[in-house]
Amino acid sequence: MDMLDSIECVSSSDGLEEEETLAHLPRHPYPKSVGSVAGNVGVGGGGNGTGAGAIAGGPMLPPATSVHELLECPVCTNSMYPPIHQCQNGHTLCSTCKSRVHNRCPTCRQELGDIRCLALEKVAESLELPCKYYTLGCPEIFPYYSKLKHESQCNFRPYNCPYAGSECSIIGDIPFLVTHLRDDHKVDMHSGCTFNHRYVKSNPREVENATWMLTVFHCFGQYFCLHFEAFQLGNAPVYMAFLRFMGDENEARNYTYSLEVGANGRKMVWEGTPRSIRDSHRKVRDSHDGLIIQRNMALFFSGGDRKELKLRVTGRIWKEQPNPDGGVCIPNLCS
Repeated sequence: MDMLDSIECVSSSDGLEEEETLAHLPRHPYPKSVGSVAGNVGVGGGGNGTGAGAIAGGPMLPPATSVHELLECPVCTNSMYPPIHQCQNGHTLCSTCKSRVHNRCPTCRQELGDIRCLALEKVAESLELPCKYYTLGCPEIFPYYSKLKHESQCNFRPYNCPYAGSECSIIGDIPFLVTHLRDDHKVDMHSGCTFNHRYVKSNPREVENATWMLTVFHCFGQYFCLHFEAFQLGNAPVYMAFLRFMGDENEARNYTYSLEVGANGRKMVWEGTPRSIRDSHRKVRDSHDGLIIQRNMALFFSGGDRKELKLRVTGRIWKEQPNPDGGVCIPNLCS
């Protein structure tokens, strides 16, 4: 059952309308000032080569040298790391692909055996290479064997699509993902740092592990994803709301948000730091880092005969700024 079909969301937020919010966003996957790494950053995923292409206006990688080409596995085209294997004729391939080719050299079809190409491993030690996200803005150069670790954590690497209603394989920078969420996932876009949403469910006893709602907010020049969904926590059905920041974790720490739900003279309040979209939706949900409402309490807040879920969730986002007088952070609320 698709839970999205049975949900109504009534939203209100301060600030600009959707068209104004997104007026400055590019309509192409990458703005010219960012660029794209050929073979690495794409719309449906990416390859693993180093790549040298770039959108006009972006920096260009130096052309691959013969040494770089020698370190490219002929099967998967990834850079090779020890152990680098070779056949008796000197053809090389990476250790991951050795098992995939059933111990046969993909070039000459000779049996591979267990011969290491120690000379090529030594050559690799002497190399220094730019990060493969060079054309996305990363200026760093690393020794060959340190490059892979850096790239797995590089702040310039593309982000995964934060939409949780399906396994979306889209990757890109933030402006591209915002446009993708709006145009492809039809996500509601709002401008402002406060929100007031009403979530309605006609049959709250039907709870599945499915996302109910995703809304994107634009404030302080940044984008935030508000999630609201239902899932089973043990044997108990619960509802959960949480915020994710469309950027890296070190930037997310500059912001705080609060969520509030209540009725009949009672309320629940959650306050915390938004998680970066570098953390997957499932990771955030499973860590219970957000406002969690048990079903009985949610129905109590809904009022009436408790046969229909009608939750009103309000909240706000603010930025902590240092106080120049005392050095203490003071909240900066957007107007």
